[in-house]
Order: sequence, then structure tokens, then C-alpha cells
Amino acid sequence: MAKIVVKQVKSTIGRPEAQVKVVKALGLGRIGKTKEMEDCAAVRGMIEKVSHLVEVVA
Repeated sequence: MAKIVVKQVKSTIGRPEAQVKVVKALGLGRIGKTKEMEDCAAVRGMIEKVSHLVEVVA
């Protein structure tokens, strides 16, 4: 499968607990941290939920 790189660009401070948990589940937690993962429907769904906090780099 293809790989994608997700980068956190905004803080989770003041965000709903559900969004904080999704960011943690993606393996992120600090601004600027990146994580490479498989490009699958589950990961795409999580990215969509917190698209205002993260960006897909590659």
C-alpha cells in the first residue's frame, strides 16, 4: 500500500476530547511532529476529523 506522511500544524489545547484522542491515535501530539503511515480508509477518516489540526505532507 501507499504511505502518507501526516504533520501536526496546530495545537490540541482547547479542543474537544474526541479530537485530542484522534490526534493521539495518529501518533502525533506536538506541533511539528510527523508520522508516516499506511494510506487506508481508517487513517483517511481520522485525518478528515482533525483536518484543521494536521496536514498531509506526502
